[in-house]
Amino acid sequence: MLDKKIRQWILTLIILVIILIIASLSGLAIGSTKIPLTDIIDILLNGKGTAEYSILMGIRLPRIIIAIAIGGSLSLAGTLLQGMFRNPLVEPYTLGISGGASLGVCLTIVFSLHTKIGIMAYPISGFAGAGLVIFMVYTLSIRGGALKPNTMLLTGVMISFVASSLVMLLMAISKSDDLHNIVFWIMGSLDEPNITLIKIVCYGSMAGLVISLFHCHNLNALALGDEQAALLGVDTAKTKKILFIIASLLTGLSVSVAGIIMFVGLIIPHFMRMVIGSDHRILIISSFLGGASFLIMCDIFARTVISPLELPVGVITGIIGGIVFIYILGQKQVRL
Repeated sequence: MLDKKIRQWILTLIILVIILIIASLSGLAIGSTKIPLTDIIDILLNGKGTAEYSILMGIRLPRIIIAIAIGGSLSLAGTLLQGMFRNPLVEPYTLGISGGASLGVCLTIVFSLHTKIGIMAYPISGFAGAGLVIFMVYTLSIRGGALKPNTMLLTGVMISFVASSLVMLLMAISKSDDLHNIVFWIMGSLDEPNITLIKIVCYGSMAGLVISLFHCHNLNALALGDEQAALLGVDTAKTKKILFIIASLLTGLSVSVAGIIMFVGLIIPHFMRMVIGSDHRILIISSFLGGASFLIMCDIFARTVISPLELPVGVITGIIGGIVFIYILGQKQVRL
């Protein structure tokens, strides 16, 4: 029985890796300028200085890399939070992290801090806002050394509402140019040319994935309930703190770089749980790969549906994610 399950897991991972490769190659080939798949390798190796090489290396490849990192991070964060809360409807943005990041970026735009700090102002202010919310949610939700999931969830939702209201206030009093920048950032984009930021997101997502895999057994135990997990030898309070910090940092890092990209952290773990079950030994890495592929495909659609204009990728994930989620709910109930 175990061998059969392992073979099934290996097959699932192979399929997901193939889907990710196909999505990545499609992202390199498809755009306002079509580049045949058969020519991509030759262009990358021998086409330096050509327009196609500049498109691949300067625009499309960085977008694919950041889509893999952010899509995987958001999906992984959703998997951790859903496992910790034992609720398949929880997602990374439920805890108000996106609201804090949005508020930080809006303040930067309104007060023109980006003209003084430079291009790093947006991710720095976004991560600072997300970090402030993480600290507030954590501080307000901890009682007697243990995190209270219900308190954490309600606190996050309330902070999200407050942050959203403040963002709308800033939008109401901002100039037209600032308003455009705020709206565009809030809708999400993978157009990030800064190599340093791309590296930070990639390293952060890989670190989060590795650390999460070390807690897969604890997540399986938490799915049985806190008391049962404690009987199995799991330090539930410490595990929840670690999982919350990992999920929050992954979300904060993603939001600070790419803006608000909704539904990835909700839909992908939900769908993967339907396909392969709720065992976190396979669910964690499957969700990461699935989230990466999903965001790449959404970005391709955003770049091409009204080419040469580009839609914000957050709009596409919201539309597709909402439709898929309604369909899934109508087809099958999902249990953790």
